[in-house]
Amino acid sequence: MTRTFLDQTIQELKDELLQIERMVSHSTIEAVGALIDRDFSKSAEIYLADQKVNEKRFNVENECLIAIATQQPLATDLRILASILEIVTELERMGDYAKGVAKVNLLTREYTQTIPVINRLEEMAQIAVDMLGKAVKAFIDVDAETARALPERDDEVDVIFNEIYNGLVESMMEDQTRVGLANQLQWAAHHIERMADRVTNICERTIFVATGIMDELEESDDEWVVDLR
Repeated sequence: MTRTFLDQTIQELKDELLQIERMVSHSTIEAVGALIDRDFSKSAEIYLADQKVNEKRFNVENECLIAIATQQPLATDLRILASILEIVTELERMGDYAKGVAKVNLLTREYTQTIPVINRLEEMAQIAVDMLGKAVKAFIDVDAETARALPERDDEVDVIFNEIYNGLVESMMEDQTRVGLANQLQWAAHHIERMADRVTNICERTIFVATGIMDELEESDDEWVVDLR
């Protein structure tokens, strides 16, 4: 296979990553909006649409494996293809988080109460989606500088997550009839928090492609405390 053909294959795979990222980002914002608005039909639509992300993931995996097996990629290209395999898996899991938020809304449709603190989830999701979009672009551009800086924004997500978590606990203590609803809403916040965490994995892959070194980006002390709670 010619060098040009391999370059074209890699570019097409990168384009697919971009498309999947946009699908996941859109589903995430839509899922959170539906949860806040109590739009159950929209949540059902998002829940079912996750299958499209799964299908695209498997297509990208298949194309990567074919390229590795038939086009004899050298070191840099092999790092790119291996990283695409990893990133597309991360994106599929993030799609599962959007699906999870949609599921929370569907599971809580019997509740008539609302807990206002969950409205903070919208800002949390916007930050996570912004991080994701920039992380995928950094990978495509092989922008290691951006990849190293992006995970710091996870602290912003953690601050909002803690506000939501504490607000939901407070709400349960004030009114025991809210326990079931608050527990489910905690899961919605957890899904978005995990989405932001996974952006770091994409950033690590960008640095790997740029430098050839697989280096774990350190988490902040605050995040470590949140994980232990």
